[in-house]
Amino acid sequence: MRFSLFLHLERWDDSISPEQHWNNLVELVKLAEAGGFGTVWIGEHHSMEFVSSPSPMPQLAYLASQTSTIRLGSGTIIAPFWHPLRAAGEIALLDVISGGRAEVGIARGAYQFEFNRLADGMAAADGGEYLRELVPAVQKLLQGDYAHEGKHWQFPLSTAVPKPIQQPTPPIWLAARSPETHDFAVANGCNVQVTPLMKDDREVEDLMEKFNTAIAAHPEVEKRPEIMVLRHTYLHSPRDPEGWKVGANGVNKYYRTFSSWAFGKRDHENGFLDPTPEENFADRPEFELEALHKSAMIGTPDEVTKRIRHYEDLGYDEYSFWSDNALTHEEKKASLQLFIDEVVPNFR
Repeated sequence: MRFSLFLHLERWDDSISPEQHWNNLVELVKLAEAGGFGTVWIGEHHSMEFVSSPSPMPQLAYLASQTSTIRLGSGTIIAPFWHPLRAAGEIALLDVISGGRAEVGIARGAYQFEFNRLADGMAAADGGEYLRELVPAVQKLLQGDYAHEGKHWQFPLSTAVPKPIQQPTPPIWLAARSPETHDFAVANGCNVQVTPLMKDDREVEDLMEKFNTAIAAHPEVEKRPEIMVLRHTYLHSPRDPEGWKVGANGVNKYYRTFSSWAFGKRDHENGFLDPTPEENFADRPEFELEALHKSAMIGTPDEVTKRIRHYEDLGYDEYSFWSDNALTHEEKKASLQLFIDEVVPNFR
C-alpha cells in the first residue's frame, strides 16, 4: 500500500491570509514527503474559498521546486474546462519542471455552481462525455502529432509542447464512481481514483468490485491499472479516547459546507458560504458524529491501520490521506505526523 496526501487551500474565513494558507499547504506537503508519502494531489475548484484551487498546475509546479521525491498529481482537473491542447501542454510542462514526477487526475466535475459559471450552465452530469473525449486526445497529443474531430473540440494537426519526460505519457488517473467510468478507465489504460465520501466501508468494497468487473471485461489490457481510495483522515492519540470527536466535527462541517455549495440556494459572500445548519440534517444519519467516526478514516493509529489493511487486502494500491476537514493547520499537522509515525511503518 502506497500513501499520498490530498489537499487544497482550505480557507474558512478571512482571519488567515491566502499567503499563510499556502505556506501551511507547503509545510504539510514537505512533512508528507519526509514521511514517505508517494504523491501529493491537488484538485481544481473555482470561486469557493473552502476548496480554493483555480488550477492545480501552478501549485504543483511550485511544489516541484520545494521537493525532490514526492510525485505531483492533479487530483483532478475538470474535463469540460480544459481544451485538450492546453491540458496536454500543461501536463507535459509540469512533467519537465518536476523531473518526471507528474501524475494526471481527470474528472467530469461535480459542482453545478462551477458549471453555471465556466460552462454556460451545462448540467454537471454531462461532463462525462467531455472526459471521454478529452482523455484519448490528451494521450495522443502527449505522444506526437494528432488532429482531432470530436463533438466538443476540433483542431488540426497538433502536438503537446514540450514533450513529457515520462513515456509514453505520465500516469493518467480517472475519478470513477459508475461502472461505465471504471470500464472506460480500464479500457483506455488509465488508473482509477475513488472516494466513498460519507459512506462506510461497504462502499469501499463496492467500488473495488466495480473496478474488478472492469478489469475482467478487458483481458486485452496487459498491464493492470492501479486504483486509489481517498478518505477524509484524522488520527488521535489512544490516550484521548474522545479525540475522535475533533475529527468528526471537522468532517461534519466540511460536508455541511459542501452541501451549501452543491445544493443550497443562498448567494456566497466574496467566496465564502456558511455551512448548512445542522438541524437541516435531522433525518440524515450519515451526518451524525458517530456515523462519521465509522465512515471517515478517524481513529487511533491501531484502528486506522486495521481499516487500511482491509483496503490493501481488497486490492487497493494507494491510500490517499485527505486532509480537507475544517480543522486548524496545527490539528492537521499533528494528525498527519501521527499517521506518519505510527501507521506508515506498518506497511513497509
